[in-house]
Amino acid sequence: MDLKIVKKNNTLFVSLNGDIDHHNSEIIKDKVDEGIIKYHCKNLIFDMSTVDFMDSSGIGVFIGRYKTISKRGGQVCITNIDAQLDRILEVSGLYRILKVYDTVKEAIEGIRGKSE
Repeated sequence: MDLKIVKKNNTLFVSLNGDIDHHNSEIIKDKVDEGIIKYHCKNLIFDMSTVDFMDSSGIGVFIGRYKTISKRGGQVCITNIDAQLDRILEVSGLYRILKVYDTVKEAIEGIRGKSE
């Protein structure tokens, strides 16, 4: 699992590459949490375009970050999901709390639209 974190304005962008499974979900949680705290981010966008696989531990990654970001009055968005991830998000109920966009650009526009 490769993880790239970039901060722009009040949003943390997280690009994930590889698998989100029980072996690396704690690493993802820790690094994303560090970024949220370090950069004082209000919003969080996950780019899933190069995620190959996600198991149920990935659900915990998103729920925990949602709780943190919602306390800050922000949004958590997921972009570029494939059919396997779509099914996991649907069955888990994450669609009720997370915003899903086709692209990172659409997520940025969605966040801007909500804050205006």
